[in-house]
Amino acid sequence: MIKRIQAWLSRKDRQQSVEISPDNIPRHVAVIMDGNGRWAKRRGLPRVMGHQNGMKAVKRATIAADELGIKYLTMYAFSTENWIRPKEEVDYLMRLPGEFLAIELDELIEKNVQVRMMGDADALPSYTRKAMEEAVARTKENTGLILNFALNYGGRNEIEGCMRSLGKDIQAGILSPEEITSELINNRLLTAGLPDPDLLIRTSGEIRLSNFMLWQVAYSELWFTDVYWPEFDKEHLHQAVAEYQRRTRRYGGLK
Repeated sequence: MIKRIQAWLSRKDRQQSVEISPDNIPRHVAVIMDGNGRWAKRRGLPRVMGHQNGMKAVKRATIAADELGIKYLTMYAFSTENWIRPKEEVDYLMRLPGEFLAIELDELIEKNVQVRMMGDADALPSYTRKAMEEAVARTKENTGLILNFALNYGGRNEIEGCMRSLGKDIQAGILSPEEITSELINNRLLTAGLPDPDLLIRTSGEIRLSNFMLWQVAYSELWFTDVYWPEFDKEHLHQAVAEYQRRTRRYGGLK
């Protein structure tokens, strides 16, 4: 009982210590959801149980982001490198989007959330692709938070695709090399139409980008936490946003 009370007091104190200004909320928050497997291992559970509980954290983060007034939330769900994991784990991960959306899609629609996906959809199993396509279609008219899943996504692959697209236009005489600008590249990336992330969050204590939005996070504020993704909650998001608000974004200049 004493341990439970101490934990509750700790959470309460942490919640009270965070102050967030409504005037400086990051528009776009990107999240590298890391630590599902290690969370499960520490509890003597199979890794897939970590992914299942990580799905619950996605819902918590989405609701918390919406409440804060964040406009875009991009979640790194599956990378182009994750295919090398054990087949059993990959198969489970490929079924998670369908399970998540079957349970949560109606509530997301009620909250006016628009679901999007970026990544190589053609390489996904048909059931994964179908679940995502249905979610995108059913929420395309929603005007609230944009929940963007990076699924079978890799930053280098994205940039390669952009370069191939520009190269074809140059080869066809539609474009000259001198006309290539940052804006033009932005419009050829998978995030076209979205602002660059203001804040990038990574859980589990790892401090690296892992091939995630390499172009887009050039001037993002980075926030790392030792918390495993299945443990991530509203308070952790508030901590990240509070830290974001304490920083001064200079973009290479002086303020």
